[in-house]
Amino acid sequence: MLDILDVPNAHNDGLILAESLWAAGLNTRAVRALLANGELVRIRRGVYTLGATWRGAESDDRYRLFVRATVATAEQPLLLSHLSAAALHNLPIIGPWPNVVHAINNETAGGSSARFTTSHRSVVEPEQVVIDGCAATTLARTLIDVAATSSFLVGVTMMDHALRVEAERAENERRMGIPGAAALAKEDLYAELMMVNPRRGGPKVRRIIDFSNLLSANPGESMSRVRMAELGFEIPELQVRFVVHGREYWVDFYWPRVRKIGEFDGKIKYTRGAILGDRHPGEVVVVEKNRENLLRPEVNSFDRWDWDTAYSPRLFYEFLIQHNVPRA
Repeated sequence: MLDILDVPNAHNDGLILAESLWAAGLNTRAVRALLANGELVRIRRGVYTLGATWRGAESDDRYRLFVRATVATAEQPLLLSHLSAAALHNLPIIGPWPNVVHAINNETAGGSSARFTTSHRSVVEPEQVVIDGCAATTLARTLIDVAATSSFLVGVTMMDHALRVEAERAENERRMGIPGAAALAKEDLYAELMMVNPRRGGPKVRRIIDFSNLLSANPGESMSRVRMAELGFEIPELQVRFVVHGREYWVDFYWPRVRKIGEFDGKIKYTRGAILGDRHPGEVVVVEKNRENLLRPEVNSFDRWDWDTAYSPRLFYEFLIQHNVPRA
């Protein structure tokens, strides 16, 4: 039945507005039938998406759809901020996304919450960027706002990711001879913090900037590093190079004082993503095992841990103790 929607402007990058349904000749009963059989999913009143799109979406994609649906139906233009802006900037989160949309609105008295929107006041008028047709705070401002209002873990994870992706972007543009903006750096974040001067959370933001590291290759590595700091363990060097039989190998973590290698094994490495490519997961596991066998003679110990271990402070503490990771 939804073939009738395959007309210009019926789909808005995954969103289907109620007006498109009515314009396509569907009535309330037909829409209810589509909802009942799963062909349509209501994101919020007046905005829908295809059931297949929703079922195939990760939590990040679902939250982005919810944010964009809220913007599309807002009575006044929204300037997205905090975690909602972070979602549009494609920043990763550890833990759930909120069930509301965050926006800057200086007409609210000290910040306010509605059913779908949480508004924040801003002493400094934020710069804006447009992402997927939505106005949002800049990447630097978004990182400062998130760091001030979220956990140390969430702040570090997003900041690590942003610094790494920005460095990679700038380097790729340089190699291709494309003139582009300089990569976002810690100095920019310190300057943004001074300008924003949040009423709460300023010292925590500075600690997050201090601790952030663009060498963290993924959220799991960022989380591991945060847990080590929280639990009182020595922070290792990141992305350390080893040369074995004339070949280069890079490891996630290295404690030079005790000559220990540590590796975070995210399931994504063996299921999907650039590391897997067109290879079978079993082939990747064999390659990783052979790599480990080559590196083990170069150090005193080589340990691996997974997401579930690092996510639990208790499990990770027990793991680090059992494997003689040095204390800070």
